[in-house]
Amino acid sequence: MRACLFIPLLVAVALSGSGCVYANVGTPFDTDLEKTDLGTKVGTADAYSILWLVSWGDAGYAAAAEDGGIKVLKHADQRTLQILFGLFTRWRIVVYGD
Repeated sequence: MRACLFIPLLVAVALSGSGCVYANVGTPFDTDLEKTDLGTKVGTADAYSILWLVSWGDAGYAAAAEDGGIKVLKHADQRTLQILFGLFTRWRIVVYGD
């Protein structure tokens, strides 16, 4: 009985520790971070995917800039959220500027 409970628990812990069950990663699109001027406005744009079959949204710079009312882009970040090996995925672009 204990083995029946221990093995699924061990598998669940191993998968969650490696980012297979849940991963939320952010990366900057800048190589010179100590000199980054973010500006006064922030805009975001998202794209989604479900079951590796259906996707929608516009995670582009132009959509994010329009969302924040930004005319001059100064910096951008990308955030990726994945659940269950990518069964659900969200890509988010965050732009900063004036």
